[in-house]
Parts: sequence; C-alpha cells; structure tokens
Amino acid sequence: MSAVFDKPTLLQRVMPLLRGFDWPLIALLLVLTSIGLTAMYSSGYDHGTRFADHGRNILLAAGILFCVSQVPPQKLMALALPLYTLGVALLIAVALFGITKKGAQRWINVGVVIQPSELLKIATPLMLAWWFQKREGQVRMIDFAVAGVLLLIPVG
Repeated sequence: MSAVFDKPTLLQRVMPLLRGFDWPLIALLLVLTSIGLTAMYSSGYDHGTRFADHGRNILLAAGILFCVSQVPPQKLMALALPLYTLGVALLIAVALFGITKKGAQRWINVGVVIQPSELLKIATPLMLAWWFQKREGQVRMIDFAVAGVLLLIPVG
C-alpha cells in the first residue's frame, strides 16, 4: 500500500511565516521609507551612489527585521538581562580603557572594535520590557523608580 503525499506549494510554505504581521504598520513603514529614499535621491549630487547604498541598507535591515520577528518573545526576554549586563560592563570598560576616535572615547577592542552604546540601544528597551513584564498587573510607583534607575545606569 503506497500513499501519495501532495507537495505543498511555495505559497503554502511561506504563509505561516507571514501570519501575525501588522500589515497597516508595514504599509506605513514602506510609505515612510519611500519618502526618505525619494528625498535622499532628489537632494543627492553624487549620481545616486548614496541612494543605492541607502537602499541596500534598508533591504538588509528589512531582512534582519523579518528574521528577528520569527523569534518567540520569550526567547528575546531571556536575552534581556544578559545583554543589558554585557552592555553596561562594556560601557564601564570603555570608560576605563576605550579607544578614542574623532575626539570621543566610544569604542573598545574585544577582538573586534565595537561601540557598546549600539548594543545598549537594543538591550535597554528589552530590559525595561522584561522588568515591566515581571511586574505585570501589580505595577507600583517603586517599579517606575527602578525602571528609571535601569535607564540612568547606561546614561551615567
């Protein structure tokens, strides 16, 4: 006895990945991106090379956005505390023995030269989301004070 299985079409395989997106938000994002690209193209004097580079960067960012959107929020929340701690530790390391470029000490060499503030641009909102998620339903004034301290640590 043999059974024949239908091979799913490409559309049937892709549709589960696209479910759950906020399509009006994506449409608004595309409109704003188009306006930005149009403004860049119309103001550029270098025959479109910046326009092409910016377009490439937008496509790269859209790919990263799509990949990250496939990660469950619980896994992102598990990364909040380690990323925040790592970012703050790297900021302290920059203050102690960072690299000065263009008159500012913002970089550190950890095998690769990085700027820890870029890591904290992702880690700080994740940390705040983690903090408020843990206090869900019972948020008090002290919780907002702790959130303020969580913001002030990287700023300091």
